[in-house]
This record gives sequence, C-alpha cells and structure tokens, in this order.
Amino acid sequence: MMFEDWIVDPVARTTIQAIRAACRVREGGTVVAGHVEADRLTYVLPDGRLLLHEVSFRVGDGVKAGLIGPNGAGKTTLLRLIAGDLQPDDGRVVHSGGLGTMRQFIGDIRDGRTLHDLLLSVAPDRVRATAAGLARAEKRLAEHDDERTQLAYAQAISDYADAGGYDMEVVWDTVATLALGLPYDAVRERPVNTLSGGEQKRVVLEALFRGPDEVLLLDEPDNYLDVPAKEWLEAQLRATSKTVLLVSHDRQLLVGAVDRIITVEDRGVWVHGGGFASYAQGRQDRIARLEERLRRWNEEHTKLRQLVGTLQQTAANNDALSSTYRAARTRLARFEEAGPPARPPKRQNVRMRLRGGRTGKRAVICERLELTGLMKPFDAEIWYGERIGVLGSNGSGKSHFLQLLNQAADGAVPTVRHTGTARLGARVVPGLFVQTHARPDLHGRVAVDLVMDGHTLTLNDAMAAMARYELAPAANQPFETLSGGQQARLQILLLELSGATLLLLDEPTDNLDLASAEALQQGLAEFSGTVLAVTHDRWFASDFDRFLIFGADGTVYESAEPVWHEGRVERTH
Repeated sequence: MMFEDWIVDPVARTTIQAIRAACRVREGGTVVAGHVEADRLTYVLPDGRLLLHEVSFRVGDGVKAGLIGPNGAGKTTLLRLIAGDLQPDDGRVVHSGGLGTMRQFIGDIRDGRTLHDLLLSVAPDRVRATAAGLARAEKRLAEHDDERTQLAYAQAISDYADAGGYDMEVVWDTVATLALGLPYDAVRERPVNTLSGGEQKRVVLEALFRGPDEVLLLDEPDNYLDVPAKEWLEAQLRATSKTVLLVSHDRQLLVGAVDRIITVEDRGVWVHGGGFASYAQGRQDRIARLEERLRRWNEEHTKLRQLVGTLQQTAANNDALSSTYRAARTRLARFEEAGPPARPPKRQNVRMRLRGGRTGKRAVICERLELTGLMKPFDAEIWYGERIGVLGSNGSGKSHFLQLLNQAADGAVPTVRHTGTARLGARVVPGLFVQTHARPDLHGRVAVDLVMDGHTLTLNDAMAAMARYELAPAANQPFETLSGGQQARLQILLLELSGATLLLLDEPTDNLDLASAEALQQGLAEFSGTVLAVTHDRWFASDFDRFLIFGADGTVYESAEPVWHEGRVERTH
C-alpha cells in the first residue's frame, strides 16, 4: 500500500497520485561526455607523509583512461580526491558533468545496507538528497497523518521527481533484471551482504553505465567478476560515450578497453598517450630518457663544481680572475637551485617466501560433499603438492567451499551449511586468503603488530619481512587504512608466517599490482605444500595443474584445462 492510500483528503491524495504518475515517465536523451582534470594536486597523509605532489592530468572527450601503479602509490586516494571524498592540501579538481563513482570495496560481511541503499549510493547527488528527504517525510506521515504532513509528503515526492528519482527507479529495474534476474521491486530490500562480490560489482556497474553521470570513476571494477562478466565490462567500456577513469591491474581489460594509461608512482603521475599494448615499451623509453637526463645533469654538475674549485684556487693569487670566479659560483648556485631532473622510478622488488611443509599424500578428501542450496554432491581428492584452480560463475559456492575447508582443521562445527564430508589429510594446516578482505580480526590493529603477534618475531625481523613485501613504509598503519593491494600483500605475508601447508586463496590477485601478482606466482611455484585458488585471472590460472569447475547447473567436475565459459575449454597463453 502506498502512503497516499492512507490520506483521507481527496484533493491531497489525488495530487500525490498525479505527481507519482507524471514522474514515472523516463526521459530520453544522449549522454554527452564530460571531462575531469587534476591541477597540481598535493595530498599529505594524516601521519604527515607526502603521498601525492603536484599531480596534473586531464581526461575528457569520452576517453577511457587506465590508472595504474604500485600498491600504495595513491591510486585510490587520487580517485577519492577527484570524487570529492577527500580534500587536497593544495591544487584543485575541475570537471564537467556529473561524477559517478565505484569504490574499491562495495560491501563486506558487516554491511547492513539493502540493494536499494546500494543503488542509491551511486545515484546522482540530488537523487540521494531528495530520497533522504522523501524517507523522512514518509516516516513523519506514518506517525502523524494530518494535512501538514500530507502536504510535506507531496512536496518531498515532487522534489524527488524533479531530481530524477523515479527515472532512476526505472533504470534500477533494468539493472536488477540484468544483474540478478529479478525486477527491482522484488529485490530492493535484499541485504547487500547476501550478494557475491561479483554480483555487487555488476549491480553498481550496470547502474553507472545506465545512469546520467557523464564521468565515471571506477576503482578496480573488474575485481570479483567472472570471465564472462569481465568481457561484458570490456564491451561496455568500449561502447559507452562517457569519460572513464579506472583503476585496474587486469592486463587483458587494459589492452582491450583503455585508450590512455596514467601511472602513479614516486608521488607523481606520468601519462602514456597510447594504449596498454604499447605501455611497456613506452615505460622503458621514458626510463631511458630520465636516466639520460639525470646522467647529463650529473656530468654538468660535476664540471661546474670542478670549475668553481679551480677558479677559487687561481683567483686567490690573481685578482683579475675574481669576477670570473664569482660568475662561476653564481652559475653553480642557480644550477643547484633548479635541481636535478626527475629520477627514474624505483623498481618494485616484492619477494614472497611461501615455505609450507610436507604433509600426508592426500591433502583434501571430499566425499558426497554438497553445500546446501549451491551444488550437487561431488567427490574429490587433492594430493600433496598439487595446484588446483577452482573456477566457476559468481555465486556458485567457490568461496564457501574454501571456507569449509578452512574450518575443517580445528574440529569445530563448520558454519558453512553442507552435507557429506570434507576432511584434511595428516599434517595439513590450512591458511585462508579472504576475497573481500573482510577481516574484522585485523581491523584496528597496526600492520607490524599483526606480523609480530604469534610469530615469535623481533621488531627487526618483522620489519625485514615487511620490507620483502614492500610494506615497511606502512608498518605503523592500521590494517583498514592500507590500500587494497597492501592488505592483500599483508594477508599473504601472514600466510607465509603461519606455517600453513594448504593455501586456500580466494581471488588473491584481484588487488595486487602487476609486480606483486608476478611475485605471488613465483612464491607459489616455490611453495612446499598444496594450493587451492579461486580465480578469474586467466594469467594466474595458467600455472595450475588441474581445475575444479563449479558448473552453472550445480555440478562440480574436474578438468585438465580451465573452463571460463559453460560448454567450452580455453587455454590462456
């Protein structure tokens, strides 16, 4: 029942109904691409560290720009500065058109929002504001049904309509149908935390691509998406007329959908005008140019210093050379005041030492295992030393499967509902990497303390271990303030220190930069133990021995090759 059905006054009731009917007409039109420009942005972290210094670039005219760089370099912070979530210490952001933003982490296990709240969070500002006003008016009308509150409710409906609220609800109906297979009214109150990470991303992306905002800021939009969904995202990016700035470490997505690459490193940015296919060569050429400029500067600096030194000695005995000496000294001072050219970026050197240990021959035994409501019963044996990829569509039970195996070690009653059995072999110690980084046990705790606690490490040992993962600069930061990639690397370091002999990895490469992902692959190659990894990363999966496929029909079966699409097998490279 609608609130206007409770209203006795026929005039007020008719007015509200007319407003609703008029407002549900969806406006047409063509999206005009906007632009976004960062002008000498500088940002200092709360602890006093300079993160970004005089960052400048422009993206516009429907360009699709990829924002890449090492974990912790400031990519997410830069997006938040552009979105207005943070204020720069200096510089400014200029944009035309509305800004639609997808945050890196959409929801977690503590998220109490509904699907309606999620969709509203990525709606234009006016829609969000008037929706809040409408909700307050509805609450007051339920408490006090008088003429004043009826008129206030009618005004709130009108404001919401003028802001495009009912137009957005039409869009949301399409979004819900495409992303979840159900109309908006059927799922609007569904809790966000009942959606998989991929479903959450698909809902937000559908809403942003179909919404009115002309500029999209997307932070890791491909994370948690299965391969068909990643292909859908790539096609949407190519097709949209909107201007897009996105953070991603997915090489195939960058190659297929991005026109320009913006790299964040050494507190600044540099722009590669071509696509990702030519980026590696462009980066090498840039480093060579920087090295050559620095070499020439050092040579010139040395010559000037030597000249000043020589003239200083000779001028002491020859007054005629005093003016020449003073001119040379002034020239050196000006040269040094101008400073050297930009230095070549520091090369990343992430080193992971995943050791493991010997276990029984059979590491995991599944007998007639069925996760309630997710899959049909299946049997599986996983042997010591195997690398098993766990593949399948979002929501098929892959993450729950890893959670069940992790819970099988301590003898407690598993929280994952299932029938059948899942047992671990002798001396198998599981270690779980959580996909969404939803680790309430780590929140509020400083990174270096997490490394030291329970691992009998001295402070020096802990700092050395963090240095191998390039986490030393973030040693005193709480876990929740780390970037997504830093959180991922810290989780992997904790697995290294835990003595786990069975690694259960749920999308471990999603937030890792390219160098860190390659380091993880090298670390797993040297790991003495067994690995089960849920992944949609085709490069990462190429290193696995075989695969458990969670099919769309609920069956679980083995495959010697990765299966990314139902009905066909694909090789990566």
